[in-house]
Amino acid sequence: MTDFTMQKDADGVAIIAWDVPGKSMNVLSLDGAAELDALIDDALADQAVKGIVITSGKSDFAAGMDLNVLARMKEGGAQAVFDGVMGLHHLLRKIERAGMDPKTLKGGKPIAAALPGSALGIGLELPLATHRIFAAENPGAKIGLPEIMVGIFPGAGGTTRLVRKLGAMAAAPLLLEGKLNAPEAARAAGVIDEVVADPVAAARDWVLKATDADIVKPWDAKGYKLPGGAPYTPSGFMTFVGASAMVLGKTMGVYPAAKALLSAVYEGALVPFDTALRIEARWFTHVLMNPSSANMIRSLFINKEALEKGANRPEAPDQAVRKLGVLGAGMMGAGIAHVAANAGIKVVLIDSTQEAADRGKAHSADLLDKGIARKKVTEEKKAEVLGRITATTDYAALDGCDLIVEAVFEDVGVKAKVTRKAEAVIPGDAIFATNTSTLPIGELAKASARPDQFIGIHFFSPVDKMMLVEIIRGAQTGDRAVAKALDFVRQIRKTPIVVNDARFFYANRCIIPYINEGIRMVGEGVNPTLVENAAKMMGMPLGPLQLVDETSIDLGVKIAKATRAAMGGAYADDDVDAVLFRMADQGRMGKKANAGFYAYDEAGKRQGLWEGLDAAWPRAEEQPELTEVQHRLMFAQALEAVRALESGVLTDIREGDVGAILGWGFAPWTGGPFGWLDMLGAERAVEIADGLAARQGKRFAAPALLRDMADKGESFHGRFGQRAKQAA
Repeated sequence: MTDFTMQKDADGVAIIAWDVPGKSMNVLSLDGAAELDALIDDALADQAVKGIVITSGKSDFAAGMDLNVLARMKEGGAQAVFDGVMGLHHLLRKIERAGMDPKTLKGGKPIAAALPGSALGIGLELPLATHRIFAAENPGAKIGLPEIMVGIFPGAGGTTRLVRKLGAMAAAPLLLEGKLNAPEAARAAGVIDEVVADPVAAARDWVLKATDADIVKPWDAKGYKLPGGAPYTPSGFMTFVGASAMVLGKTMGVYPAAKALLSAVYEGALVPFDTALRIEARWFTHVLMNPSSANMIRSLFINKEALEKGANRPEAPDQAVRKLGVLGAGMMGAGIAHVAANAGIKVVLIDSTQEAADRGKAHSADLLDKGIARKKVTEEKKAEVLGRITATTDYAALDGCDLIVEAVFEDVGVKAKVTRKAEAVIPGDAIFATNTSTLPIGELAKASARPDQFIGIHFFSPVDKMMLVEIIRGAQTGDRAVAKALDFVRQIRKTPIVVNDARFFYANRCIIPYINEGIRMVGEGVNPTLVENAAKMMGMPLGPLQLVDETSIDLGVKIAKATRAAMGGAYADDDVDAVLFRMADQGRMGKKANAGFYAYDEAGKRQGLWEGLDAAWPRAEEQPELTEVQHRLMFAQALEAVRALESGVLTDIREGDVGAILGWGFAPWTGGPFGWLDMLGAERAVEIADGLAARQGKRFAAPALLRDMADKGESFHGRFGQRAKQAA
């Protein structure tokens, strides 16, 4: 079985088809690269071959490099990584030069790429090395270089070629943001050359007509100038100054891949093309050997993919949802109904009044209209999705539903009432799920006549955008209910984690301490700007004060009161409540009220921190060091994640890391809280925690598990990685 095959036709065109056996999309392995290298040599040496077309035997061209290959390359050290990358450069440069005379630039054979669908990562870097790129008229296809999203950058020539083709400014969104385009948009941006009905036929015709001049890349021709100007020209200087500022502003300096990419672009723009490729390979090696890239690849690619494929799914027959009932048509229930209907599932959306139910369905219409405005959705698609949603007050409409998701007000009594009402009409084998963010599943399951079929499915807001779904297994929840929840999450194309029942489950038990620590510091007189920027400089997408504004201060008050009632004398956040309750008493409920820790204009646009904070909580004369603030904010989350693992709420650290990044944005560059603690090392983490506990209180006490690992010189992924492998 081979990844690449070649057919030579009577007209002298060699068609090389990429079709990796057993894979839904092509990924490049080192063996595959060697096969392609041999086929290119064969075609270039065959005098009967006039040109080459590289295409795919699948509906898409390629998903990129097999990141497991990169992991194995890394095991050989920096030299092995550099040599492996340079091997790819050699192959793609061979395609680019196509046998032409290095001095006259004549005598080469035209090579074109024909893309039937999506072309990502190396799946675009390979076509960029060909002489012309043809893509199919496939608006659903995506073309781009998403490597930056998993902590690396395009290292097989994509960075160097795209900058030389488009200029640094035009290439920046594709390289630094991982922007993906549909074929027509990619053509308009200059990334590919043509969008046609039959890319193989068009590419074949082109290679038969191409001349020597058609196959010489601009950067190989005499007199080439970088679009937008080289770094030492006035225009180029301004471009690179702006790019540097943009990267620092977006990454706050904590994402090594972005800085390395910019360095590769800048240095590469000062030297000849082949030297630029070596520079790119050097910086790629630097990034790949950085633990940040390994952690991001592990969490955001390998482990995320494993969880989405059901790594922790119990043994059970297929549990795909045929008909979904959603109780409660508020923002959360309406969002759940939308993502389910969008995935092709019939939905019954119920609320206490027809007006409320219709309003919930209208939420889906609004989202679809926004998609139409962006040309992502058609009118036909909108009609299909809305046609799947039945908005009603009649519980009898739930007949035939195999999954119910309850999303009513966060009140045990209200939830119990709708649970009983629904169970009176739904089939006996239907699974009942509650979308609660704080209430224990065991408590809510008391209202159910079938607790083994009762489970928690916690969506994050806004449902249509947030990728994580937290599935909570109660003490009596059966395996089929867990399998049903996992299969449903797969249907709606989101990422699940499965946790055991406990107060706040996993995500909220970690994010609440982060928010509380930020609020606590405001009460202590720490400069709120220092608090917010310290968080962002650690890679958190939102500072704790902005986050509580976004989620609403009155919700924080409600959670605080419920937690105090449940914990009694063990409650330890009185100093947080003093700030939070005072804000609520002044009507500063957050973004929804246009007044919170931040000030907002009449349109709801954030204007900066509220000036009244200084008057309410005067700044202390002596401000803490930046590192102290950062450690308080990060350890508040990470230590809670360790406690969740220690207590059995988490059973798989893959879920802890992936859930943290997708659920509340835990510094993605770290690979998650367990990845970050492994970067620090358990011994250093305990040392920092002990110092914080001595200065700030016992909430920073190192969990026994972390202390034990420090004593034994262990890491989380070293100690628990084998368990993850066995579960895979």
